Amino acid sequence: MKDDKSDKTPNWKSDFPIEKKKATHVSRREFAKYLGLFSGALAVGNGAIVIKSLFFPEENLKGEHFVCNEADVPVGEMFQFNIEGSATVPYILIHLEDNKWRSFEQKCTHLACAVRYRADINQIECPCHKGYFNADTGDVIQGPPPRALPQLTVVRKEGKIFVKASEKEQTV
Repeated sequence: MKDDKSDKTPNWKSDFPIEKKKATHVSRREFAKYLGLFSGALAVGNGAIVIKSLFFPEENLKGEHFVCNEADVPVGEMFQFNIEGSATVPYILIHLEDNKWRSFEQKCTHLACAVRYRADINQIECPCHKGYFNADTGDVIQGPPPRALPQLTVVRKEGKIFVKASEKEQTV
């Protein structure tokens, strides 16, 4: 005759005879080991960032780079572009009133959200946290951004728009 206990116990329990309490228990030694490994991994990652910034600094933008034709961007509009051969930093070109042209990095200085030009208020807006920048200078008007947007110098030649590193950026 069969045992009553064997009828109530599933077959898989005999194949895996580990009690639940033992399986979920983590000893102090195991916890300290994983905490040490995790802390070490963070330290190595931070060290790699420091080494990269010290031995491989970012190069400043050199020369003039073609962006578009003047006719491609109407007054009050924004044009997004990337510069070939440089890091993957997006830029914006803004055609302001009085035929003024401005170019800035498209990454907000707060948390690197993409900024956009709003012609209705004549300001550059970061929609993530409602930060606003002056469209003429890139200076912070309102919100959490800690500093102005990095700016490029716009050069107009024969109906074409070029950008180059601003004089402020070259002296740094």
